[in-house]
Amino acid sequence: MERKIVTTKDQSATLFVPGLDETYHSIHGALQESQHVFIEAGLQQFNYLSQIHILEIGFGTGLNAWLSALEAQKQDFKLHYTGLEKYPVQPEEWSALNYTQALNLPQSAADLFEALHESAWENEQAISPHFKLTKRQADFRTAPLTPNHYHLIYFDAFAPSAQAYLWTREVFERMFACLQEDGLLVTYCVKGEVRRNMQAAGFEVEKIPGPPGKREMARARKPITKL
Repeated sequence: MERKIVTTKDQSATLFVPGLDETYHSIHGALQESQHVFIEAGLQQFNYLSQIHILEIGFGTGLNAWLSALEAQKQDFKLHYTGLEKYPVQPEEWSALNYTQALNLPQSAADLFEALHESAWENEQAISPHFKLTKRQADFRTAPLTPNHYHLIYFDAFAPSAQAYLWTREVFERMFACLQEDGLLVTYCVKGEVRRNMQAAGFEVEKIPGPPGKREMARARKPITKL
């Protein structure tokens, strides 16, 4: 897959895929989008827990995982993070991304970003005292997943216009099955068809304010079973 590094409006980098005419993050700000959609609307909703399990669909540049690891360190909880990625980003690509510099963070943050990318695939790795990572090269539609396991899903696939097959009711049913009750799914996409597919899979869906350049985003909850 051909990919090019581009700079977004908040001066952080992302990858552009000419064949899909898609970027890995918002051109209005890669860091701002990731922080808003996945950390603030997702991970921070579980800060009361001492251990959190996250599944990311579309590990990509590792930005969401890295920000999550920094959040776990800051808030002092343990994070078990599973990232699925069919087309892993190569060392020459991720090493050229400028997230640490864009946030003016110390070398330890850069070391953490490097460590999560250099960690082995297919096995859980302890990246830091607060962060354990499992990267799996897999297609989410067929990857084996543990039922009722994750607190939170980051759904960061390319847009439905590029990858419609990942935004179907059947795919959302797979995500619903592997979430714990009262678990959340967060994604930047809030299209009507996408929300209807989520609801058909069993989710309770809300539209909430989106990141810069996008008015709204979607947050979906797996309801608690009523006895």
